[in-house]
Amino acid sequence: MAVEKMLKFVTVGKSMPEKRSAEERAHDFNEIYGEYAAAKAEEQASRCSQCGVPYCQSHCPLHNNIPDWLRLTATGRLQEAYEISQATNTFPEICGRICPQDRLCEGNCVIEQSGHGTVTIGSVEKYITDTAWERGWVKPITPAQERPESVGIIGAGPGGLAAADMLRRAGLQVTVYDRYDRAGGLLTYGIPGFKLEKDVVMRRNQQLEAGGITFVMNCTVGQDISFAEIREKHDFVVIATGVYKTRDLAGPGAGAAGIVRAIDYLTASNRLSFGDSVPEFESGELNAEGKKVVVIGGGDTAMDCVRTAIRQGAESVKCLYRRDRANMPGSQREVQNAEEEGVEFAWLTAPKGFAGDPVSGVMVQQMRLGQPDASGRRSPEVVDGADYVEEADLVIKALGFEPEDLPALWNTPELEVTRWGTVKADFRTHETNLPGVYAVGDIQRGASLVVWAIRDGREAAEDILSKLAASAGVAAE
Repeated sequence: MAVEKMLKFVTVGKSMPEKRSAEERAHDFNEIYGEYAAAKAEEQASRCSQCGVPYCQSHCPLHNNIPDWLRLTATGRLQEAYEISQATNTFPEICGRICPQDRLCEGNCVIEQSGHGTVTIGSVEKYITDTAWERGWVKPITPAQERPESVGIIGAGPGGLAAADMLRRAGLQVTVYDRYDRAGGLLTYGIPGFKLEKDVVMRRNQQLEAGGITFVMNCTVGQDISFAEIREKHDFVVIATGVYKTRDLAGPGAGAAGIVRAIDYLTASNRLSFGDSVPEFESGELNAEGKKVVVIGGGDTAMDCVRTAIRQGAESVKCLYRRDRANMPGSQREVQNAEEEGVEFAWLTAPKGFAGDPVSGVMVQQMRLGQPDASGRRSPEVVDGADYVEEADLVIKALGFEPEDLPALWNTPELEVTRWGTVKADFRTHETNLPGVYAVGDIQRGASLVVWAIRDGREAAEDILSKLAASAGVAAE
């Protein structure tokens, strides 16, 4: 019976959940995609070919058992589908919403390669977990046995929370320290609500807290508590701070008023969604309403900024990116959504300087793609004599993030870092040069995807648990 329910990609076409019109969604911060109905989710899951070598699974950083939970969904066994999904992914409801499936699982789907249109893996994953929450299948963590060992986790983003979840399930005492007033890191304050509504993140935070994880919020390591004190309090420490230092712009006028960091802009917008008072928004500093907005960058953060500016009522929104569309790092799906909402992209352009203070324009130089660089991507080159000025009242820098200098900030010069400033750690175990101290997510690998941070957090937790098991075995002998 199960086999009859599958392999329907030849007769059933790809169908995404209904997407709200650009005109409607451009005025609010609600998610743009609707939810599958049960029959539609089963139909779309049944398109999976159940191939012998599932490239969707191998190209997922978490190696989620995607064909298995698609088959279970197609056959109406939804609770089992959720359990399989949850077994490898701490936050499937979040990955289903924000993973760039077009570059990962869906982009490597076998039936997509054969021209039938990919299985809508992300939308089915979202449906499975949202249904699990609605039906009460997601329970607080209840360890079979409490253990005395404790772990201190610095950073309440996806990497830190993934490690916290696994360690708490094993009965360890887990404390999470974070500089912000709400857990979630960039899930809470970096990613806009139209991609990830905030009640989804808060719901998961509450589930973790109800399971016995202790959260110490508004706590900046190096100021409110020292790194040495955290090491002294806990048997293990996991560094999961993320990377928040913005890459800067050079050129004349780069320090003018009206040129702001993407993280500040997005955080202000997300704080408003919680009902917080945000003076920088109220003053207009971080508010795009009525302004000519220019966003510089081509990654997912830039896409978040341009689409936020549209919703805030900007007069115009333009995105400058130094390469072409095919070579941009951001999700093509996000670019399409942005274009539908009224964002204009100026490909092969880069800022040369800025006019006015407060800023009144961006001096733009045209680029062309030359020979490939060390990464294999074609390097942008300046086109002589093709400069122009783009009018702007608000310029948002979305050029990516770099790590803060943790050894200096934490007065821990013995913590080894790479030449890029990321914490040096084993890429399998994630242990640093300091015994019992781990680093996961962006602070180890550089700015990357949420799904990679989740994988890192889970791997670090696995190594901690294996060390405890090994020490228990030695003690028993």
